[in-house]
This record gives sequence, structure tokens and C-alpha cells, in this order.
Amino acid sequence: MFKINNEYLKLPGSYLFSTIGKKVAAYTEKHPQEKIIRLGIGDVTLPLAPAVIESMHKAVDEMGEAATFKGYAPDLGYEFLRNAIAKQDYRMRGADIEIDEIFISDGAKSDSGNIGDIFARDNKIAVCDPVYPVYVDTNAMAGRAGDYDAKTGRWTDIIYMPCTAETDFAPELPEQTPDMIYLCFPNNPTGATITKSELQKWVDYAREKGAVIIYDAAYEAYISEDDVPHTIYECEGAKECAIEIRSFSKNAGFTGTRLGFTVVPKALKSGDVMLNSLWARRHGTKFNGAPYIIQRAGEAIYSEEGKAQTKEQVAYYMNNAKVIREGLADAGYSVSGGVNAPYIWLKTPDNMTSWEFFDYLLEQAHVVGTPGAGFGPHGEGYFRLTAFGSYENTVEAIARIRKM
Repeated sequence: MFKINNEYLKLPGSYLFSTIGKKVAAYTEKHPQEKIIRLGIGDVTLPLAPAVIESMHKAVDEMGEAATFKGYAPDLGYEFLRNAIAKQDYRMRGADIEIDEIFISDGAKSDSGNIGDIFARDNKIAVCDPVYPVYVDTNAMAGRAGDYDAKTGRWTDIIYMPCTAETDFAPELPEQTPDMIYLCFPNNPTGATITKSELQKWVDYAREKGAVIIYDAAYEAYISEDDVPHTIYECEGAKECAIEIRSFSKNAGFTGTRLGFTVVPKALKSGDVMLNSLWARRHGTKFNGAPYIIQRAGEAIYSEEGKAQTKEQVAYYMNNAKVIREGLADAGYSVSGGVNAPYIWLKTPDNMTSWEFFDYLLEQAHVVGTPGAGFGPHGEGYFRLTAFGSYENTVEAIARIRKM
């Protein structure tokens, strides 16, 4: 008889955002007359930039002609896109990344989960707490997390790095030595960032311990402060210890078109084995490439028009973040984030649990957010709101919250 992967049976409940979706659907069915404003899931609302649409139309026309038709994409992705990434995301920031160190994918979420394929099951992982759930859940699926303790909300084999108000929601170097360290800056869910000198400490630590950093830079386009690094490869020695994952979802609105990439430097090795070669083998075997049309769309955001247009979109969302942050602060809430990231992290009022506040907010203001407990034990007592709604809905949502 066939056997299943029993690690899946250890996972608590459903995926966080699936749970939220079910709760909102149930509420809407009972109260169809209410206008629900969704500031929970980090999905964008603005249409794709004109330069992106123009590039997509052109690529669609090319697919209709025999002379320009494209079939399977190259394993690593088309060179036109990897060249643009290498030049504008890395070399212009002083990071010497080659195009054969860049792997085009269908998004950062996929790569965050799939990167574990090239690592042994007995690697010890360290995660921030609170944390983007994908890092924990996919390692649990792979058997690296141990057993889930419902009382503590922790996995027995995971090293948790608390991110609290006392540390400005940034992690401190762990006392227990990990093999794999997951970092996300600007952070999801807290919106926190660290300076280049602080990130250098993590790079130095990883090199000293022989650990690898999985660095999620999905929100780098939202950085506004000068001393916050846009890539971990701005740090000396990072190519020897770090893998960086990027997304086109939030900087260019590709949540519905799916595009991202992962950088695996050739200098990153386990003994004599290059992780670049392992990821290339995995990528070529299990992934058939992002569509040509979408990769051309991705290339367009690096054009002068594309950069200007996507910058305007980022500014639109960050204005929403300002509305949320300042509106909640004026209403007496303790808030952080929303400066270098499109997320606002707030302390729940009156000692409510994060799920109690979720229900309260939905019932009283008809606004949907994300309970902090869904991001880990240290997320309890906190709540995340996103700036990805429309400006009008954002203003209305904050007005409703202030009236509660």
C-alpha cells in the first residue's frame, strides 16, 4: 500500500491566509450587505504599468508569428531579463552578480519553499519570530521542523529568533548554532529593517559558523532610508554564504502574472560542491520556466519608462502606508513599520489576542487584517495591515477603525 508524507499531518490547521479567507467568506455570507475592506493579504490593486502592458502585447504578437515564436524558456531564464537584473539590481549597487547566478522563476513564494530541496533534511534552521509562514511550513513538510507543540506554537527542531518591540522587531544572533538562517528585510510581517552594518554582522556570523542565509528581499523597492541595504550582496563576503530571493509581485504588481528570481552565487559552496550547480540541476528538472510573455513584461520594468511608472505605484502604496500608520497612531494605537515596507504592525488594544482583534475588526469595522499569531508565537498580541488597497478604501478603513 502506498504511504504518505506524514510530515504534512503535523502541520497545524490550514495555511494562514486560507484560514482568513474562509472566515471572511463565512462572515460575508451572513452579512451580504456589508462592504468588506481587505487589508489583510498582501495583494496589489493597481493595474500593471503601461510599459509592462505594452511589452506584453508585443510579446503576444511575437508568439503569433513563426519567426518569433518561443517554446520552452532556457533553464535559467532568458538572457535579456537576467542581464537587466544583473546590471540594475546588483552591479549598479556595487554587487558583482553574473547572469549565470540568476535563476528566473514564477515567484518568491515558490523559491522560498523549493530552495530546501538542495539541503539535507538534518540541517538546523533558524527563523525570525514572527515570520512569513512559508519558511516554517515548507521546512516542516520536508521534515526539518520536528514536532509541533500546540501549547507554545513552536516546532521542536526550529531555532526561533524573537523580534520584539525591545529590538525594534529585528532578530538578534541566535545562541544555538543554525545551518540555515532565514532573513527577510524589509520584513514581512513587521515592516522592520536593519542597516547595512547590522546586516554585515549576520554575514560575518554565517561565514564563521558555516551557515547559509536565505535572504528574502521581496520588498526592497519600498526602501526609503539611505542606510538600509537593497541586497545582501552589498555586504562583504555575502556571496560566500547567502542566497537571495526576489519577487516582481510587490515592486511591479505581478501577483497575478507570477515572476521572480533567485540568486545563487558560484562562490557559495558546501565543501567542494557549488550550490549554484545543485540549484541549476533542481531548477532544470522540476521547473519548465516562466512564460516568455511574462519575462518580457519583467524586462520592461527595467526600462526608463517602466522604472518611472513602477516607482509611482510604490509611492502610491507607501502613501497608503502613511495614512494607516499616522491614522492609527493618532487613534492611540502603538504602531511600527510602514516606512520602508508596505506593512503596518500594530499592537492589539485592551490585551486582545490577535484572533480576537481580527474578529472584532471584521465585525465592528468590516475591515480585514492579519492576526500576528499566524506569523509565530511572538506575533501574538500584534496585527498586520497592508497598504496594498486603494487609497479610497484605505482612508475609509482607517476612519472606520477610529470610530470603534
